[in-house]
Amino acid sequence: MVLGDSLSEGVGDPVGARWRGWAGLLAEGLRPGGEEVAFTNLAVSGAQSRDVAEVQLPRAVALRPQLASVVVGVNDTLRRTFDIGPLARRLDRVCAELSASGAVLLTACLPDPGRMLGLPAALARPLARRQRAVNAVVHALSARYGAVHLHLDAPAWTEDRSLWSADRLHPGERGHRAVAAAFHRLLRDRGLAHGTPPSPEPEQPPPTRTDALLWLATAGTAWVVRRCGDLLPQLLLLAATELRHSATGTRARLDARAEHALSRALAATMGP
Repeated sequence: MVLGDSLSEGVGDPVGARWRGWAGLLAEGLRPGGEEVAFTNLAVSGAQSRDVAEVQLPRAVALRPQLASVVVGVNDTLRRTFDIGPLARRLDRVCAELSASGAVLLTACLPDPGRMLGLPAALARPLARRQRAVNAVVHALSARYGAVHLHLDAPAWTEDRSLWSADRLHPGERGHRAVAAAFHRLLRDRGLAHGTPPSPEPEQPPPTRTDALLWLATAGTAWVVRRCGDLLPQLLLLAATELRHSATGTRARLDARAEHALSRALAATMGP
């Protein structure tokens, strides 16, 4: 069972007219001898934590999965409505209900989009603070519910450009295969994966510079336009605040403010 956004939907790993992705690759290696595995992917491009909690979770619980991946949060950081408190509560509810239904959870912390996109520092820092907060919540919940957890924000993942597609936000086929193989190793260590791990070698050639430019001129432009009305005004405000505090030598206040919000979210979610 797969819950989440475009990363789990499989964006970046096309097979014919559909996305396959790391979850589909992983499912093929869970049972020995090519035995069929019941596989349902509820992940949708653009999904936020609210979508996972309110739309995807009820459908997932009704199917009582043995394994359930919950990888979400980047889209939350890209919205003006970002608030780590409600996000933490929603993810806690998702993990709690899936665990109570008997599922073993798969989770991942993710790289911050500002760094991956190479945004200027004044724009990247606010997004980085948000993604660090999301990852801290995911770390805490993964420990609480005994999840199989993957650190996709580690340099081994973020600095290897061959793992990422032309848009710099989604893994390419090689990256999806690497994520599937990493989860397979962790599941095998728990005795939950008995089939052959996915091959690390892609079947399709990696995206070229022309592919990257084409994406920027088509889908990339459309993505920016969709986000401008929602994120851009606040992101510019955040950048202005960042520059003002940098100029006055008080940027540490912004970090402290974010840490305080995270501490309150964790205390409210995790309890004493």
